[in-house]
Formats: sequence, C-alpha cells, structure tokens
Amino acid sequence: MAPSPLDKNLLTTPVRRPVPLRESVYETLLELITVRRLPPGQHLVENELAERLGVSRQPIREALQRLSNEGWVDLRPGYGAFVHHPGEDEAEQLLAVRGLLEGEAARLAAGNAGAAGVARLRALCAEGEACLEQGDAERTVALNADLHRLVTELSGNEVLAGLAAQVARRVRWYHGLVAVRRGRDSWREHARIIDAIEAGDGGEAARLMREHTDTTRRMYHEISAEQEAERSEEPPEGR
Repeated sequence: MAPSPLDKNLLTTPVRRPVPLRESVYETLLELITVRRLPPGQHLVENELAERLGVSRQPIREALQRLSNEGWVDLRPGYGAFVHHPGEDEAEQLLAVRGLLEGEAARLAAGNAGAAGVARLRALCAEGEACLEQGDAERTVALNADLHRLVTELSGNEVLAGLAAQVARRVRWYHGLVAVRRGRDSWREHARIIDAIEAGDGGEAARLMREHTDTTRRMYHEISAEQEAERSEEPPEGR
C-alpha cells in the first residue's frame, strides 16, 4: 500500500520561533504524534514536513533523529522515517508502569492535596466532561492528561511526579485511541478518585486509580486487536 501524503491542513499556522527552532520543530512533531494527527505508520517526508511547518529541512532532520532516539519514529534505511507503531508487549509494559506510578500518586495526593488542590481537580474534571459532550476528542484527551498530571503533582513527591511525567506523554498517545470508547465512564471514574482524595482516603484513591488505569489498558488491547483483525481482512492491494 502506498504511503498516504500529509494532510495539507496539518497546522493552521507555521511553527512559532520564540525558542530555538530545532526545539520548536521537535515539540510540534511530538505533539502531532501524541494526538495522532500523525498516526502510526505515517511516512514522514522531510520536504513535506518542512513545507507544512514553514521551516527548512535541517531542523526537520534534527527533530526526526531525536524522535527516533526516543522511540517515537522509526528510521528505515532506504525508505525514510515513519511514525512508530508500538507492539502489544510495549503497550502492556508502559501502561502497567503507568498504573503503578499513578496509583501511588493518588494515595499520596489524598493526604496532600488540600481544598485548593481538590478544587483544581474538580474544575479539570468538569471541563473534561463538557468537552466530551461537545465531541471535542482532542481537547478531551488533553484534559485527561492534565488531570492525571495534577494528581501526580499533588502527591508532593517530586521524584514520583518526574517519573510519571516521563510516562505521561506516551500514555496520552495510547489514550487517544480509547478516549471515545471510554467516554463518560472515564470521567465518572475520575470523579470518584477525586472524592477519595478529598476524603483523605489514600487506600481507596489508590485502588480506584489502579482500576481506572487498568480499564484503559484492557480497552487499548481490545481496540488494537480489533484494528489488527480489520487490517487482516483487507484485500491485497491491486485486487
């Protein structure tokens, strides 16, 4: 199957330049990958990316190399760069680690968040539910990431928050696949986690967070299996 060209409306405005250009290009491409506007398997052609982002090829080349080093992009000699398509084992390991980190973060947040922290969590939860009702999947995924990040920050453990942050962006990529399917259930689970944090019940907050992340993990595997089955049923090209 021939690779699909990049969407001409990938970005509505060129890359901004207040930070070093190579860093801005890297962050832009990483964001497009994590929200799946550049989907797994997408061929990343330097000329096309440079044109869409309004930059030269050099920062594109540097960004693709960095993204390759971090596992977001696969560089295939003779073929070019492609958005990484994670395997089931890779997904399982990452999502399992997420559950461990965020379960502990929720437990600690229950003893550390305070009224102000709980209010911030509830505001994010309300905004996420509103965006879900409006059908804004991309914003809903972003708010989900914001809420989980705030829980780790409210844990008061800087080492834990730092480790969780390293995992969070990759988790956002996976959550983009399940956000619509999980829908309102996910935000109801968020609300119960916040209730436990507000009540100062660390054990319950940890349990609910582990259940929440485990449900997302299982659903990701289910959707991934469905997509693989659909691909296997597609007729060979040219028939």
